[in-house]
Amino acid sequence: MTNLFTDTGNLLPYDGDVRYFPAVFSPEASEKLLQQLIAATPWRHEAIRIFGREVLQPRLTAWYGDAGKAYSYSGITMQPLPWTDTLAELKQKAEALAGQGFNSALLNLYRDGQDSMGWHRDNEPELGPNPVITSLSFGAVRSFKLKHHRDKKKVYTIDLEPGSILLMQGLTQHHWLHALPKTALPKTARINITFRSLL
Repeated sequence: MTNLFTDTGNLLPYDGDVRYFPAVFSPEASEKLLQQLIAATPWRHEAIRIFGREVLQPRLTAWYGDAGKAYSYSGITMQPLPWTDTLAELKQKAEALAGQGFNSALLNLYRDGQDSMGWHRDNEPELGPNPVITSLSFGAVRSFKLKHHRDKKKVYTIDLEPGSILLMQGLTQHHWLHALPKTALPKTARINITFRSLL
């Protein structure tokens, strides 16, 4: 791992603070972590409730955290798995970058370009009034989109590269939705880890 905490400045024009840190991990370290996490994580394919009906999420997930830090969204509740040595080391990296501690992490495995994440805000009450979330990326480059929840024409795209970290903080979750859309381009696997702190 390298120690390059150089960000690109705030990517949002107003109502939030999103910063992108490329090449925090070397290509070799990023690929090693990708393969290790794919193999060692007990991935789950959860059904979530959307508009009154259950559908399988178009990705695999796992939830890790301190004891008692269960996480509920879209009709499911995830009980935390205990931290692994690898995730504990990554958490320390995320905490050093964000300047605060984290007690939980959501892992997403996007198996190919058809796996995705729909538009949403991480604004659940248990995340607190102004959540700070660090998002680590390993594997295939995917386009991450941000859209203002009132002015829908304000859309920004960030290509998340392997070994990078995206930091969302301040008022971001109040005013901006984010998504990882499907793509017709051929894509290999990508893992995203979002570290956060539950109340």
